[in-house]
Amino acid sequence: MSTAAASTDVRAGGNGSEARPRRVAPSALALLESARYGLADAEGEASAGARYVAAHLAALRAAAAVVAARADPGASTRRRRPLSVWELLPKVEPALSEWAAFFAAGAAKRAAAEARLPRAVSLREADDLLRDAEMFVSLAENALGVPAQPLLPMLTAG
Repeated sequence: MSTAAASTDVRAGGNGSEARPRRVAPSALALLESARYGLADAEGEASAGARYVAAHLAALRAAAAVVAARADPGASTRRRRPLSVWELLPKVEPALSEWAAFFAAGAAKRAAAEARLPRAVSLREADDLLRDAEMFVSLAENALGVPAQPLLPMLTAG
């Protein structure tokens, strides 16, 4: 996916009304592209901790893309503390609420893996999270009406 274009038009609708074009901001498209690259990085990681971290960060970027695309900039109110993307996501895209709770619950494990704590995550946990993150990124793309853009494997000269 290229973010060189100013934005991408997608079709909105679904409640019986006529579909109207909607634009997805370049910043949201860039976050989705970054999420896809993060998934590719996660697949290439040998250690469980690094794979878990890369997969979790890919999901975080996809969630940030949805929040960036859907948040109402005029709806800012005074808050005592800033909200995380996982807290904002259900407000702007309720269909992704369970995913937000799931990834929020894994944030402490990601922090432990980032700190390279021994046995922070198993290879099975890392592989499971990578599959979940891949699904979530696809759902985020779908929520924004952006066609899924899986990265093609790069050929290396040899």
